[in-house]
Amino acid sequence: MHISAYIWLVLLILFIVTEGASVSLVSIWFAAGALAAVIAALLGASIVVQTVLFLVVSVALLALLRPILKRYVNPRIQKTNADSLIGKECVVTEPIDNLKACGRVKVGGMTWSARSVSGEDIPVGTIVKISRIEGVKLFVKPVPVPEAAK
Repeated sequence: MHISAYIWLVLLILFIVTEGASVSLVSIWFAAGALAAVIAALLGASIVVQTVLFLVVSVALLALLRPILKRYVNPRIQKTNADSLIGKECVVTEPIDNLKACGRVKVGGMTWSARSVSGEDIPVGTIVKISRIEGVKLFVKPVPVPEAAK
């Protein structure tokens, strides 16, 4: 076996170990390229042919397969049940005061810690709309009251 075959074999093992440690499709492409170079070395190809084969196989697999496999390896984050609260209206049950870090709303039969999106104080009984969720806090804004209801 030629010395270049041993070098490619060592690189192949290093790329596989790196991929195993990262599990994020970092070096698998280069491992495949190194495998192609090992085979070329065993068949007696020159170091130039081995290197070109390594580069072509690595880049081709990276360009063609990475976008497809990335969808399956890193699935998209799925929304939780809490995310379904965004956009819903609820009632303030404890005055919302961002400076005092207090306030609660009741939505879907449960009470949640709440903060004002704009920073304004919101009194008890106010109908608010949920804008976003951060951790276990709902960020809300008052729902405008129609003129006829005032």
